[in-house]
Amino acid sequence: MAKTLEYKGHPLQRKDNIIYYGSFADKYIIMLQILDTKKVKDLDVASKVSVQLQLTDPNIKSRDRVVKKSEKDSLYAAIDVAAVWLERALASR
Repeated sequence: MAKTLEYKGHPLQRKDNIIYYGSFADKYIIMLQILDTKKVKDLDVASKVSVQLQLTDPNIKSRDRVVKKSEKDSLYAAIDVAAVWLERALASR
């Protein structure tokens, strides 16, 4: 069985230009959406990433699930903020 990718103890799942960080079993999850990319040599590198801390409760309308959002200019900056937000949100239960 394939090992899921993790960052700081939380799973990462990617679908197209969206990366989910955290577990849907928890109260919160982070959605990272790559909005824009630039070419660095022959690689596409994220140059604009939306970060959203969301509630995972399926009974809440999707637009009401967003607790916090931000935009970063790299995937590194985005995942950095995401890790802090997720840790704080999960710790404040």
